[in-house]
Amino acid sequence: MILFRNVFHLATMNDAGDRLSGVDVLVEGSKIARIGRDLGDAIAAGRVSSGDGATVSGAAGRAPSGDAEGPPDLRTIDCSSMLMVPGFVNLHHHFYQTLQRNVPPAQNKKLFDWLATLYEIWAKLDAEAIRASTRLACAELLLTGCTMASDQMYVFPDGVREDLIGIEVEAARELGIRFHPTRGSMSRGTKDGGLPPDSVVQTEGEILADSARLIDAYHDREPFAMTRLALAPCSPFSVTDRLMRETAALAREKGVLLHTHLAETADETEYCLATYGKRPLAAMEDLGWVGEDVWFAHGVHFDSDELDRLAETGTGIAHCPTSNMRLSSGVARVPEMLERGVRVGLAVDGSASNDTSDMLGELRNCLLVQLLTYGPEAISAESIGRLATRGGADVLGRAECGSIEEGKAADLVLIDVGRLGHAGALSDPLAAIVYTGFDHRVDHTVVNGEIVVENGRLVTADEDEIARTANDVSARMLEAAGVRPRRPL
Repeated sequence: MILFRNVFHLATMNDAGDRLSGVDVLVEGSKIARIGRDLGDAIAAGRVSSGDGATVSGAAGRAPSGDAEGPPDLRTIDCSSMLMVPGFVNLHHHFYQTLQRNVPPAQNKKLFDWLATLYEIWAKLDAEAIRASTRLACAELLLTGCTMASDQMYVFPDGVREDLIGIEVEAARELGIRFHPTRGSMSRGTKDGGLPPDSVVQTEGEILADSARLIDAYHDREPFAMTRLALAPCSPFSVTDRLMRETAALAREKGVLLHTHLAETADETEYCLATYGKRPLAAMEDLGWVGEDVWFAHGVHFDSDELDRLAETGTGIAHCPTSNMRLSSGVARVPEMLERGVRVGLAVDGSASNDTSDMLGELRNCLLVQLLTYGPEAISAESIGRLATRGGADVLGRAECGSIEEGKAADLVLIDVGRLGHAGALSDPLAAIVYTGFDHRVDHTVVNGEIVVENGRLVTADEDEIARTANDVSARMLEAAGVRPRRPL
């Protein structure tokens, strides 16, 4: 059990939007057991019931702090200068891309040219690269407050026989993040008019068989599950219509979610008009790709009628502001999406188009780009906080996550707002983490009741070893693709 005592400011993200101060939060097992004042004293006196109705007891009349005695398994953390928020949810990522950040040939390109440049490097992906990149991405996410992440792995090079998604799952479990891997796919290579090289595409039969295998192996349907799988063909310009239809049918047969990129760039809209005679959303709807079990990454270039259709069908959107700026793709109409009732969450996207897996940084960039584009009253810091918590959890169908309430999952983030970077900003402690701060490391990250970041350092793995390994693997891949890497001295 963990008692987070005397929380300076608690942003619950519950339906009422409650903010609390000076309260305690008791975590028992994987759940939030109690929220209230002076729980330490009540626990010591045997007056606090746990989530299953049992009494949490300590030495009668004595609080578990200072010299007092509490239950032997109770740990108390002082939170008198801490903001507590629900763990952030990252709705879209490509973990493998952490190994090719800011590669010079791809630094100043739009999406299609950027992809064409990097596919030649990603064709060198192997089991070692997947493990190193997953550990790096998960470490960065946890250190910046993300407790649940979805990853789209869609590059499966010729000759690689290892279970790459399984390697991701194992590495994510090691680091301790709640994980929604998606089995991505590409079936339309350059010889068939697609964008990716033929060396990284697979046949429809290979993709569908492996998708079914992975669902059976890794998808956990139980509440509070740490691993759930979704199916995620890459994009309209890299898969066949048949694969899109059959993937949707398989996902619905197996009861898993569907995900793909859509409406990311103006070039994509032109491609869909030329290929399908329709805009991207209409093309996807014809293929059975709308509904509450579907979420799209980006959604930058939807028109007003399409936003209404997304709301009507319950289709979700992963907003990726930093990536969209980095690739000059445009700005998603997030305030209008929210006004219309579209389900929206936040995402960092791949670390070769964002160049970092920084969830706190994503909140800030989301705020700034929306204010710049749509005006000073377009969106609030609190609304962005909800996007990053409740919004993402809702899109992934995780009703037990996304808010701090008794009985919900103990996915929590604590940030010391007494630090220098937040000084002068405490009139609104929640907004302070969006508007201010120059160090985006959080102080504590708790996932499923386990502390995985403590005092700003990763608990579950060696950060220095993760970085060294990632640099070594990255250099090997770059050298194999003819790009000269630089190594630390």
